[in-house]
Amino acid sequence: MDWLERTAKLRQWTRSGTRAPHKPLLLLYALGQFQEEADRELRYSAVEEDLQRLLTEYGPPNKTTPAYPFHHLVSDGVWEVRTDRGPGSPGSGLRELRESGATGRLAPELRDALRREPQLLHRIARSLLDLHFPPSLHTELCEAVGLDLEPTETGRLSPARRRRDRRMRELVLTAYEYQCAFCGYDGRIGAVPVGLEAAHVRWWAFGGPDDVDNGLCLCSLHHKLFDKGVLGVDDGHRILVSQRFVGHSQASREHVIALAGRPLVGPQPGALPVAAGHRSWHANQVFHGAPRPATQA
Repeated sequence: MDWLERTAKLRQWTRSGTRAPHKPLLLLYALGQFQEEADRELRYSAVEEDLQRLLTEYGPPNKTTPAYPFHHLVSDGVWEVRTDRGPGSPGSGLRELRESGATGRLAPELRDALRREPQLLHRIARSLLDLHFPPSLHTELCEAVGLDLEPTETGRLSPARRRRDRRMRELVLTAYEYQCAFCGYDGRIGAVPVGLEAAHVRWWAFGGPDDVDNGLCLCSLHHKLFDKGVLGVDDGHRILVSQRFVGHSQASREHVIALAGRPLVGPQPGALPVAAGHRSWHANQVFHGAPRPATQA
């Protein structure tokens, strides 16, 4: 059985590019738990808070529940659920999962495969990360689920699919004249830019093209905040700052809150700005909450 292919093709609810990372997040969490203790059963009532935190932080902005993947991941053949009454899930209701003593863990065949081939865990995890989340979130997501992945496991190990265009970074940074589109940062060491990255507005994992009109040149800080839904871009190409972001320090006020309502820095004349469809996808699928009002000058 090709476990890498099976985990890469988890059945997920989808419509018009809507993100539904519920099952991948649960599977990543389960892999982290497997690394720590291979046969541990995860009682729903004990892990519900952890899973809800993952969905809140790395899922789409709409409200959701970990009960959905805990029940439905069984249908993909990689997960099993038992209750105090025996094998089988009681359903996707919160009350049923809690009161029945429901526990879940990786399917027996998958656990056996991971024991025989320890590198399989790394390949599955890398595939899930690559398919469902932008690279800027991979390291912290591994920490959040307790996964310890070898740094050498950086190759494209998931099933064959479209490849990234390596030229995008240079094209986007050139379009924005090597300045962060949010704060104008333009640091270099000699002739080499440092701390500047090409951010996908519509994530590559969700069909976002490697085109200039789907990119922003951002400093490392603002790239991370953009991918976490703290920052966004409105239809007037002005910066959005989520009301959910809280920061009391002067640095937080200056580098994040004060950006609200500011126009983007760039792109230069002749370069394509961020396309409306990509802005809309990010606003609906990544940006969290309502935007703050524009900061008064």
